[in-house]
Amino acid sequence: MFARLFGHRPLATLCKTGAFCRSHGTGMTLTRTTPLPKTEDSVKSRLASPRTFSGHRAFRNERRPTKLDKKVLLWLGRFKKEEDIPHLLSVEVLKAAQSQLRIQICYIMIALTLLGCMTMIISGKMAVKREDTLLKINAEKKAKWRAEGQVEKEAMAGKSEQP
Repeated sequence: MFARLFGHRPLATLCKTGAFCRSHGTGMTLTRTTPLPKTEDSVKSRLASPRTFSGHRAFRNERRPTKLDKKVLLWLGRFKKEEDIPHLLSVEVLKAAQSQLRIQICYIMIALTLLGCMTMIISGKMAVKREDTLLKINAEKKAKWRAEGQVEKEAMAGKSEQP
């Protein structure tokens, strides 16, 4: 509605008119929805244009997977063996695998956190049954330290009186 009020054309009509528009999948590539005319003049002009690129891989966004990338792809089950992994993979495949691994690591961390919480709750309840409180433990430590300090003072006083 706002597009009609302010004179903007929706994206669907822009694509139908043959203008370049962003693809809806990745938002990174430009696509043309209508085919180019197949006349000899247009082909010659494109070939003679200084903007033409040689090779069919001019715009491919691929890279070689590292050892870690290969391990991630194997762990996630994208490939069965390391020999099945191609020499070049698209960046989207590698990013998707890394995101999937990141999510699995987060799930593992959540599970370990919950396990740690449950362990602390159980150990706390067992300590209450034994009547081990933090105040009691600290009082026992301080009494032990005082007794050790008293023994050391007596030993020092005994050594100074003997000569």
